[in-house]
Amino acid sequence: LAMRLYRSETTRSSDTADTLLKRLGVIDPQAAAYLRADAQAQSALLGRAGRNVTAEVNERQGLLKLSARWSPVDDGTFKRLTIEKTVSGFRSQVETLPLVANTRLASGVINSSLFAATDDARLPDSIATQIAEIFSGDIDFHRALRKGDRFSVVYETLEGDGEPMRAGRVLSAEFVNAGKPFQAMWFKDPVAPGKGGYYTLAGESLRRAFLASPLEFSRVTSGFKMRFHPILQTWRAHLGVDYAAATGTPVRSVGDGTVDFAGMQGGFGNVVMVKHRNNQTTVYAHLSRINVKKGQNVSQGQNIGAVGATGWATGPHLHFEFRVNGVHHDPLTIARQSEAVPVSTAAKPLFDKAAQSVRAQLATAAQLTPGSAE
Repeated sequence: LAMRLYRSETTRSSDTADTLLKRLGVIDPQAAAYLRADAQAQSALLGRAGRNVTAEVNERQGLLKLSARWSPVDDGTFKRLTIEKTVSGFRSQVETLPLVANTRLASGVINSSLFAATDDARLPDSIATQIAEIFSGDIDFHRALRKGDRFSVVYETLEGDGEPMRAGRVLSAEFVNAGKPFQAMWFKDPVAPGKGGYYTLAGESLRRAFLASPLEFSRVTSGFKMRFHPILQTWRAHLGVDYAAATGTPVRSVGDGTVDFAGMQGGFGNVVMVKHRNNQTTVYAHLSRINVKKGQNVSQGQNIGAVGATGWATGPHLHFEFRVNGVHHDPLTIARQSEAVPVSTAAKPLFDKAAQSVRAQLATAAQLTPGSAE
């Protein structure tokens, strides 16, 4: 029986037909010539970084079959390129096939940052970002994370031929921040119209009137630590919150409202003020760019500008205030207090049943050695 050897590699942007085949342990001038000439191999492999390729070779290191998979668009499919040796030479084909959803569990403990912990748990960045977004009404991930905080997560992974292609949605998660547990599960209310959302396990929606932070939490913003206002020790009306971030970092409105002011204002530099209901106003100062106009309606999470260092700012940061009737309040307290919408009464039995299995899954995830995923 002829020997068949299998070897997998990841493509690099600098790959030529020869370097890619060499890494795959293939010594086959005909195969290299075919890869150079074939349009599908050109567009799918050469010069494309990060694609997984598997080669099947005979005992003389000649190529029998080469296959690669990737998922270019988020539409539930993946593409598979196969280059196979036939009696009449090589032939190639590209197929579009359905991705298969699989569930994975992971847990982690925060020692330095959320992303260091999710990297240890081998979680994709998009899952880490989703966790931060899900709990964004309860935890300010820029300022409130503590060493020893921990998380458990159940998420979907979309696979092609058993190989993870892209991360799907977080199905449920628990985050313990400063000893206080927060839990979430994805649920689509079959009674209420619209798309699904995240709820506490008791059935309260996690979509709040206000987000805890005006900056989205990402790998880029997570490395910035807080800093204080060194210019004007005397400028004591400084009752907001400062977020250090790179110039150009997007700033979002923490709630629905109307732009009350957009322009230059003294020490604030470029500033946007958004009026919300119940005499609540949010202030976003020192912006490098303003993306809204006075009188414009904005919705929660909408981009209103970018971090900068205009006005009395020594370096790029966002100065953020939450005022109620002109009086300063802690944004996190306001976010946590904003009313939560419960699951409809009709859907509650179905929800409770789902929540029961979520509890069991999160408990299993929490027992995994932190930093491991399964």
